[in-house]
Amino acid sequence: MTKSPRTLPMVRLALLTFLLASGVHAQEPPPATPLPVTGPAAAPAPEAPTPPARVEGTRIDIESQLRDAMNSGDPTKKKLNLLIDRKSASGSLAPGSPPPLNPVDHLQREPGIVIRQQRAAPKPAPKQAAPVYKNIPWSYEGEGGPGHWAQLKPEYTTCASGQRQSPIAIEDADTLKGPAEAIAFNYMPSSGTVVNNGHTIEVQLSGDNSLTVRGQTYRLQQFHFHHPAEERINSRVYPMVAHFVHRSDAGQLAVLAVLLEEGPANPLIQKVWTHMPLDVKDHVPLPADLIHVGEILPRDQRYYQYMGSLTTPPCTEGVLWLVLKQPASISAEQLRLFSQLYPHNARPVQSLNGRPVRDALLIAPGGRP
Repeated sequence: MTKSPRTLPMVRLALLTFLLASGVHAQEPPPATPLPVTGPAAAPAPEAPTPPARVEGTRIDIESQLRDAMNSGDPTKKKLNLLIDRKSASGSLAPGSPPPLNPVDHLQREPGIVIRQQRAAPKPAPKQAAPVYKNIPWSYEGEGGPGHWAQLKPEYTTCASGQRQSPIAIEDADTLKGPAEAIAFNYMPSSGTVVNNGHTIEVQLSGDNSLTVRGQTYRLQQFHFHHPAEERINSRVYPMVAHFVHRSDAGQLAVLAVLLEEGPANPLIQKVWTHMPLDVKDHVPLPADLIHVGEILPRDQRYYQYMGSLTTPPCTEGVLWLVLKQPASISAEQLRLFSQLYPHNARPVQSLNGRPVRDALLIAPGGRP
């Protein structure tokens, strides 16, 4: 059975359409270079073959160009050579290099069209957007609360990424029990200033006040209060805690935590509350030699010890924490006065992340300075 002249171009066009729909594109190969012939009997060089038609564009563009070419002129005199190069997708043939010879043509290929399998373009790596920090002050609730501290400023990122954050929940059953050295307190009557800093009531002391532990002396910088207490001891929540922030000559911080429970009025707190500034950023000077930090220390000075951080931004780590096990007292009236200014100024407890907590069972006898 002999196919009609019109049927042959349509078959070829259908084949090309199928190949193009499978994700291929057309590309022109370079013209073959005939081998030179030397010597006296050299025959005239054959004419260079007609270069193949170059067909480019999208699948629809290529189909349109081929359809126009096949429908024009005498279809019985048209010839279409499709050379399929599947190696270009496997990496064995570099893009743009000549395709292998058609085994039918051997040394010389008739003009035609080379179909190369299209390489999938690599997907660009997704760009990570730069973090956007909120231009709001930190606080204990709302957008500036503890869960958002790391999003407020670049220097606050440790509040979320740090692995030794404070405060923590301490359970006796999980601590390292054993003997520990006593804390040597060196506190004396001092003057200073009471500051309402917008987050708590802080007492900035003058004078030479310090403690010594682990062979290192830390000088007292200031002390302040949190309501309720940030530390959790054996699942108990205390109504308040006083944090005494010390710094060594090498720059390391050590914080002494004195837990407060309801009971008799505390003499040290009474002196501070008497000079308490009510407005934020306000400060009140203290009379000379009014404050003696030793008045708040309990007689039993055994303590828990662990490495942690500041409990406020920037949440700096590498802080030595000394949490006295025996609480001091604070009266209900003293507690009520502070809570009217700061109903809640405590950071939630942080993950322990495998840190050891030392529980001093045996300790040299101590007492108030």
